Amino acid sequence: MTDAAAGQPETPMDAGPAMRVLTQFVRDFSFENPRAPESLRMDGRPEVDMGVEMNAKGRADGLFEVDMKLSVKASTEQGPMFAIELIYGGLFQISGIPEDQLETVLLVECPRYMFPFARQIIASATADGGFYPPFLLEPIDFAAIYQARKDGAAEPPPLNA
Repeated sequence: MTDAAAGQPETPMDAGPAMRVLTQFVRDFSFENPRAPESLRMDGRPEVDMGVEMNAKGRADGLFEVDMKLSVKASTEQGPMFAIELIYGGLFQISGIPEDQLETVLLVECPRYMFPFARQIIASATADGGFYPPFLLEPIDFAAIYQARKDGAAEPPPLNA
């Protein structure tokens, strides 16, 4: 039985560059609302401190694990509102990528695929925590973060959070 007969398109993995997202998952998640219910009634726009980290590793089975760590802390002059830490992972099958470009694919392209799902988890957590409107992360330029870290910059470019 061919892959096409099983409902899978016939695309040999050696036909050129290819990346497949096999699964995505929450590896670790924490949401804190330490001053509830007062934090839900705070006035003013919160100050947001955000961090992003990406890590990737190859596995013995030829697949790649990619972790994206997002941390968000929001506070006003009245005190903290919420703190979130999410480690969101993905398992990828990658082939046909030259070795010198593999790191870029793992730390830029893979997080781009994962980001919308991680963003939704954070938005849902803040909504479930009582915050309205929910906190929505702005899109992240993973290429700029990767390049800044590769260049040895002390700090990555500012995030538009």
